[in-house]
Amino acid sequence: MTIDSHQVPATLRWASRLLYGEAAALGLVAAWLVWADLTAPTTDLATALLVTAFAIGGAIALWALGRALADRRAAARAPAIVLELMLLPVGWYMIQGGMGWLGVPLIALGLGVCGLLVSTPTNRALGFERD
Repeated sequence: MTIDSHQVPATLRWASRLLYGEAAALGLVAAWLVWADLTAPTTDLATALLVTAFAIGGAIALWALGRALADRRAAARAPAIVLELMLLPVGWYMIQGGMGWLGVPLIALGLGVCGLLVSTPTNRALGFERD
């Protein structure tokens, strides 16, 4: 079976789409944090701004990695996997804190995107594996 060099496999396309979705969701969280920073009384403004900047940076990073993977840039795979693996402890602590309805899907999302990023079609598209 020969894979067209211009065609992005479904696994890589879905990984990129999911990264875009995560970026959009984190962007919404960042927008809410900006609103909260501007309207809520705070006792520690520096920490609030740092958390907001972290959320904005995370959204930008996820979007950029999704774009790079859609363009078949192999160097984007490792950072994307690292960010996806970061969902595992977040999901675990959500489950421990009684928010299993959100923690379980986060863990599944992180593992699912990692699976897509290490799959054989993705490896071939990114040049990690030859026929």
